[in-house]
Amino acid sequence: MAGNAAGTCSVLLLWTITCIVAEPQASAESYPVGTVVGKSELCPSKSGIHNGSLFNLLEAGSAVECHSVVQLNGSQWCSFVKTTDDCKLDSGFINYLQGATCSFPHNMLPLAIVLYVVWLLYLFLFLGTTAEASFCPNLASIAASLKLSHNVAGVTFLALGNGAPDVFSAIVAFSDPRTANLAIGALFGAGIFVTTVVAGGVALTRSFIMASRPFLRDMIFYMAAVFWTFLVVYFGSINLGQALGYLALYVVYVLTVIISSIIYRNRKNQSHSSLYAHESEICDAEDTNPSCNRTPIHEDSSEYQPLIRTEESKSTKSILLDSLNPIDFQKWRRNRLPWNIFKCLTLPIEFLLLICIPVVDSSQEDRNWKRPLNCLQIVTGSLACIFTLKSGSYGLLRINGQFPVWALVLLISLIIAMLIFFTTQNGEPPKYHCVFSLIGFLFSTILINAIATEIVNLLRTFGIIFNLSNTVLGLTLLAWGNSIGDLFSDITLARQGYPRMAIAACFGGIIFNMLFGIGLSSLIQMPYLNALEINHDGLLDWILVGSLGLSLVMSFIFIPIQRFKLRRLYGIILISYYLLFVTIALLTEAGVIHV
Repeated sequence: MAGNAAGTCSVLLLWTITCIVAEPQASAESYPVGTVVGKSELCPSKSGIHNGSLFNLLEAGSAVECHSVVQLNGSQWCSFVKTTDDCKLDSGFINYLQGATCSFPHNMLPLAIVLYVVWLLYLFLFLGTTAEASFCPNLASIAASLKLSHNVAGVTFLALGNGAPDVFSAIVAFSDPRTANLAIGALFGAGIFVTTVVAGGVALTRSFIMASRPFLRDMIFYMAAVFWTFLVVYFGSINLGQALGYLALYVVYVLTVIISSIIYRNRKNQSHSSLYAHESEICDAEDTNPSCNRTPIHEDSSEYQPLIRTEESKSTKSILLDSLNPIDFQKWRRNRLPWNIFKCLTLPIEFLLLICIPVVDSSQEDRNWKRPLNCLQIVTGSLACIFTLKSGSYGLLRINGQFPVWALVLLISLIIAMLIFFTTQNGEPPKYHCVFSLIGFLFSTILINAIATEIVNLLRTFGIIFNLSNTVLGLTLLAWGNSIGDLFSDITLARQGYPRMAIAACFGGIIFNMLFGIGLSSLIQMPYLNALEINHDGLLDWILVGSLGLSLVMSFIFIPIQRFKLRRLYGIILISYYLLFVTIALLTEAGVIHV
């Protein structure tokens, strides 16, 4: 949580540095209508801009960037935001920029920012609670049901769930060539964030020995993807062959992970078979050896069964009411007041997750089977998802202009819930109970994506108000917003005893983000363009590429030197490296560092 607040404070610091360091070059009157001026002209206290002379920006609102709003008088901000195409949002439930500029007087803008910061922190809390309570348990259950290794689960299921915001953001950004560098900045910024802050956070959680071969494999593939993207940025375009090559490289990567896992499992089984054969030969030669007693001991398991099964003894109503209570009263009485206050803040989130997302817990005897609650979750979760996708626009669609989609979803989910309810028992989970983990994973992924979208929109609002360039907005705010799910999910996995899965997700996830984010986004644009052009953004582009490449090379060298043991000290080094990178990027944006 402190890291999230520090990220917001860095935006304030950047705006201050920009206004103090940059020197005014010309007055606003010297620019033609519709021209977007530099950062130094956007600081009203330095540039000497006359507010009235900039009113013509309102007439050319569709031809300028939304960042130009800071050139206007405070009373003109609302009209500019409403009439400028670049200020409009394609997703999200709340138009944060219009809310800040139109719902508050301009002299009350600091109050709006403070409220947005509080809401941003609550969104971060929402995201973390969802990852910890719903996303990760269902992921672990899916991996256990499919008998996947931690490495394979990390580069498939977790990569897909964590990468959804990055991929969707990249698709939107690549749809306009003028904002393609926003996607590049976000993907590279997220790559640096995940390989330093997230990986460092996993290392700080606990020291552990990494799987050497999966780590080297992931590093090689990711360095290849980064080098490929470097060439794309250098030449400034992506053609059809390169777009398909991105997707093909990820398919090769997944196949490599699966094949290597199968080979490793077969070798392990052969070694166990050889050991068992050797022990059998010893036992045949020494029949008197007590350790060679091959007679199995059968125990009556009924002796250890409870006389009364708890769930069967309860009524369906009692099970439902007990399941809907998110408060452990014994724990409530033991804990102190600050924890109870924090618990009150999370209660709405926990209750929403409880009634919408089924969770399969493999560690429990009944695998967390609650028949009335699970049937209720089928209905409420389906409705929550249809009203979450595309900010609810899918749910409000009408079939043939008459029957709403949400009503159809409600009808289908009610039928499925009734079939499950009348064909199952309270005390015994059905044979298909593992399907609920897949449903819970899908529901939680959609919810995480919706929360991440709100965070991205809110952070973009901060970027416009504080006048950040597209590249800096991508490598900082957009990267932070898209990667916050990785941070919570992977650190939660590490705390739950799966550090190898978490570290595999760090690299497998960003490989998915870069290859699918660029490959799929470019491929979608190919029917309209022969080649997708990518504009250069000067020194900042090379700082991005160089910083990510250096961090990968550093880990590729030093982790094998440490015999693949990821220690807390190296986690501190990775996080410090990221802070240094952000500092250099911000100073470059402010013009302190330049060529």
